[in-house]
Amino acid sequence: MTRKKDKKIKSEQGGGQQTSNINWFPGHMTKARRQMEENLKKVDFIIEIRDARIPLASKNPMLDELIGTKPRLIILSKKDKADPVKTKEWLEYFQTDRQKAVALDLIKDSYKNVIIECGEKLCAPLIEKQKRRGINPRALRAMVCGIPNVGKSTFINTLAKRKAAQTGDKPGVTKALQWIKLDKAIELLDTPGVLWPKFEGEHIGEKLALLGAIRDEVVTQDDIAFYACEWLMKNDPEALKKTYQIELQDTPYDTLLEIGRKRGYLQKGQIDENRLMKSFVKDIRENKLGKLTWESVDD
Repeated sequence: MTRKKDKKIKSEQGGGQQTSNINWFPGHMTKARRQMEENLKKVDFIIEIRDARIPLASKNPMLDELIGTKPRLIILSKKDKADPVKTKEWLEYFQTDRQKAVALDLIKDSYKNVIIECGEKLCAPLIEKQKRRGINPRALRAMVCGIPNVGKSTFINTLAKRKAAQTGDKPGVTKALQWIKLDKAIELLDTPGVLWPKFEGEHIGEKLALLGAIRDEVVTQDDIAFYACEWLMKNDPEALKKTYQIELQDTPYDTLLEIGRKRGYLQKGQIDENRLMKSFVKDIRENKLGKLTWESVDD
């Protein structure tokens, strides 16, 4: 494998080649954005779910312009897979008067009361206004947003204690808007995972692809494996040494080849690079290298 500076990315539409930036904006996501805009007036606050391992890369910048001044609750999902120290730093970073943040394991944690409490704090002015008018406060309404594969459907199903939303381990499962009534306290509007047309920030596309927000058919595995190995060599070399029992080499490519030799990924006497890259990415997604957060508040 020859590593080139400009990354070759497979285009989902047309099978052509693009360089440098990953562009991925399926038609249903355009429709989802329009539906979200139309339904924002029906909700009191926004619940935005992000991946705790990439709290900035998993943010959809379109949301800022869409939701305007609506209060927002940021949920950092998959906290069980992220560095707990960095997660705490990110939670502090996100807290403002009109924005709250919590970190959750969406499968194991019990968080219904946490969501209700955060919603009531964010919507305190609205609740007080209803009380002054002699109106019994109605159920708060929240729109659940986020990019693909951060756990929106798992979040809703756990709260509803039933399969109210379709789930899957691939991005783009939820395709349409739907209301889910939890109880008298809160109602949720589920929305499809929405990505934006072009990833402008450095390595955002690689981070999203590495952790499964972009389908594997769109991005070559060697590109994201190379990015991940390069990042780990710089930021957490011990994770590589401990997991694979290797000595780091001079370049990410040579380090990956060393992993392949250690694992015995040989084909006709040569390293089977296709198998190596896929298995390395799989190891990261399955947390075999430990709890990693790929972004720092200090950055």
